Amino acid sequence: MEHTRCLIIGSGPAGYTAGIYTSRADIKPVLYEGEQPGGQLTITTEIENFPGYPEGVAGTAMMEDLKRQAQRFGCDVRTGYIREIDLSQRPFHCKDDHGNELEAETVIIATGASARWLGLDSERQFYGAGVSACATCDGYFYRNQEVAVVGGGDTACEEANYLAGLCSKVYLIHRRDELRASKAMQHRVLTNPKIEMCWNSRPAQILGTDLDGVTGIELEDTKTGAKRTLDVTGVFIAIGHKPNTDFLSGQVELDEQGYIKVKHPSAATNVPGVFAAGDVCDPNYRQAIVAAGKGASAAMDVERFLQEN
Repeated sequence: MEHTRCLIIGSGPAGYTAGIYTSRADIKPVLYEGEQPGGQLTITTEIENFPGYPEGVAGTAMMEDLKRQAQRFGCDVRTGYIREIDLSQRPFHCKDDHGNELEAETVIIATGASARWLGLDSERQFYGAGVSACATCDGYFYRNQEVAVVGGGDTACEEANYLAGLCSKVYLIHRRDELRASKAMQHRVLTNPKIEMCWNSRPAQILGTDLDGVTGIELEDTKTGAKRTLDVTGVFIAIGHKPNTDFLSGQVELDEQGYIKVKHPSAATNVPGVFAAGDVCDPNYRQAIVAAGKGASAAMDVERFLQEN
């Protein structure tokens, strides 16, 4: 059976940065890229808020940069994903999607979180061309334009408020006649003159062309079935995220939303030798630069753990 001092599961900013740091510490990590090599950033268009790229950069290009940097220092980057893992004792035993078995003295979990989607074909068609799941990431591209946010919880209200500072108008679309968000967040939304509520409404389809991207959204009244169209250039889906932790089978302590709990300020989980970094343990920020920083923290925690054990 193959043995490694550190297994990194996931390949977004957190995973690749952990690979860079552990490799430079001569830990010789093995990194599995997962089902979506590079993570969510590989399906975005241009990233303008990551330090070091003054002209912006495509998500795929940035992830390739991080991957090559990790490989330069000796990180063993592998395609495929970890299918099974046993964290009951060290070294931890795992099996990848090809049936190969591996044991690891330490593990860094950096599998990220996946945005929840509406399931519309047009949503998939215009992803990155007017459809987004992150206002902080993409809102800047819609300055002085009219956009729509779909959702009714705190995340949707936060996205709407953020966009209202950039856009000329924000439609907040919710399927019910009452928001699920906290009272404070509701107050901010309902008193913001740039935000218009679309109650009892669900998106029927997102409108646009391959040339222009999104040009509107068709709404269906949840009570009457009547339809109407909003002329918007951007649609932000804010119905939540799902952390990618199913493969752990409850072996690591999670919060009520399914995110891995870490012992702040460290990246340590409740299982000694197991660490987490990036969106898989971060329901608050979900930003590439934050994930990269947490990847570095997890790697440094691994180095200290190996020295002490």
